[in-house]
Amino acid sequence: MHRRKFIQHSSSAGLALGFSLSGIQAFAAESINKVRLGIIGVGMRGQSHLEMMINRTDVEIIAFADPNPSMMADAQKLLKQAGKSAAIEYAKGNYDYQNLLKRTDIDAVIIATPWEWHAPQVIDTLKAGKIPGVEVCGAVKLQDCWDMVNASEKANIPVMVLENVCYRRDVMAIYNMVRKGVFGEILHLQGGYEHDLRGVKFNDGVNPYNSGVEFGDKGFSEAAWRTIHSRDRNGELYPTHGLGPVAMMIDINRGNRLTRLSSIATKARGLHKYIVNHPKGGENHPNAKVNFKLGDIVSTQIQTENGETILLTHDTNSPRPYNLGFRVQGTEGIWQDTHAGEFNAGMIYIEGKSPKAHQWENSEKWLKEYDHPLWKKYENDAKGAGHGGMDFFVDNAFIECIKRKVNFPLDVYDLATWYAITPLSEKSIAENGQVQTIPDFTRGKWKTRKADFIMGEY
Repeated sequence: MHRRKFIQHSSSAGLALGFSLSGIQAFAAESINKVRLGIIGVGMRGQSHLEMMINRTDVEIIAFADPNPSMMADAQKLLKQAGKSAAIEYAKGNYDYQNLLKRTDIDAVIIATPWEWHAPQVIDTLKAGKIPGVEVCGAVKLQDCWDMVNASEKANIPVMVLENVCYRRDVMAIYNMVRKGVFGEILHLQGGYEHDLRGVKFNDGVNPYNSGVEFGDKGFSEAAWRTIHSRDRNGELYPTHGLGPVAMMIDINRGNRLTRLSSIATKARGLHKYIVNHPKGGENHPNAKVNFKLGDIVSTQIQTENGETILLTHDTNSPRPYNLGFRVQGTEGIWQDTHAGEFNAGMIYIEGKSPKAHQWENSEKWLKEYDHPLWKKYENDAKGAGHGGMDFFVDNAFIECIKRKVNFPLDVYDLATWYAITPLSEKSIAENGQVQTIPDFTRGKWKTRKADFIMGEY
C-alpha cells in the first residue's frame, strides 16, 4: 500500500459524493469540521481505510478494536509513520469493540472485520449512537438484513455500505452514459466477483505472506476466516462488487427494486485441487480431506420490478485472470467489461454510431468522452489510492456526508438488499434452483425515493 495526498479539509471536497433520500433523518442541522473516527478491524482492509484517513485534516483517528496483536501493531505503525498520535487500543478478545463503542469522543466507525461480524457490529454501533460505515460481503442470515434496517430506523442513524466498485472510473463513465440514454432503455446487466483467490484463502502456516495450504486456526488474514465460508457454504458469497454498480444504473431502491432470484452452482473442485497440487500439500495432507461446499462457479439470475434482468457470477476458486465481468445492455447498444477498470480494455457497440455494424469497438473513446465529472475533478487526489483510485471516492463520500450532514449515497437499504443475495442464493441452490423472493427492505419507499447517485456535480 502506498501513501498518498488526499483532498484536505475544504468545502469543495463535498462534491465527490452522492445524495439519496433514505427516509432516515439522522443528522442535525449544523455541519461539522472534523470527524472523530474509530476503526473496528485493522487487518489488511482496515489498514487500507486507515491509510485513506491518515492524511486528511478533517479526520481524527481515536481508537482501534482488533484482537489480533500483529494487525494492531501494523496499524499503529502507520499512524506513527504519519506523525499521528497512537490510537487507543481495544484488543481484549472479539467483543472488546463494544468498549470502543462506549466512548463519547467518537462520531463514526469503520467496520472492516470478517463477514460474520458485520451485522452484529453494525447493530451495536447504531445502538451506541454512532455512524457505521461497513465493508462489503453477504449476510450470513436473511434476518441480519432486516435487523440492520430496523436498527438504523430505530436509532435514526444512517449506515453506509463501503462498496468501492461503484466508484470505479469506467463504471462511473458507463453510469454517466446510462443516465444520458446512450444505451437506450436498459434490458440486461451482468457483474460478479471473478477473482482467483486460492492463494489468499491459504498460507503456508509459517510465513503468513506466502501461499500455502493452511486455513482456519493456522491461517493468516483472510485465510483465517474467509476459507471457512468456502468450506461450509454454497452460494453467491460476495455479491456487492458485481451487483452494487449495476443496481445504481437501474435505480434499485429508488424507483425500481429487486424482486426474485434463482441460483445454481457447479461442482466444487478448485480448492481441493489446489491443496493436492501445492508443494506444501499433497493427497495425504489433512486439508486434502476437507469437503468444500462452495461450487467453483455460482450463477445467480435476478429479476427487477421494472423488467430488467441481472446475472451475477461468483468465481474465486478456479484459475483465471481478475475481472468483474460487467455488461450493460440496452435497446441501443451494449458495453462489455474485459478487465479491471482501464478505459482501453472494454468493448462497446452502439447501434448506428459504432464504425461497423455488428462489430465491437474498443470502448476507450466512449469512456473518455463520458468520463464522470467527479473523476475529472478529483483524478489527481485519487492517484495512488487503493483499487485504482476508487477507494478514495468511497471513503471521501463517507466522511463528507458526515461532515455536511447529508444522507449517504449507498445506504442501509442498499446494504440490506445486496447482502440478502447471499442467504437467498444459498437457499435457492439447496432447493435445486428454486426461485426466491427478495424482500423489499424499504417497505415501499422505493416508489418515491429519488434516483440521484453521484449526481451532486450536475
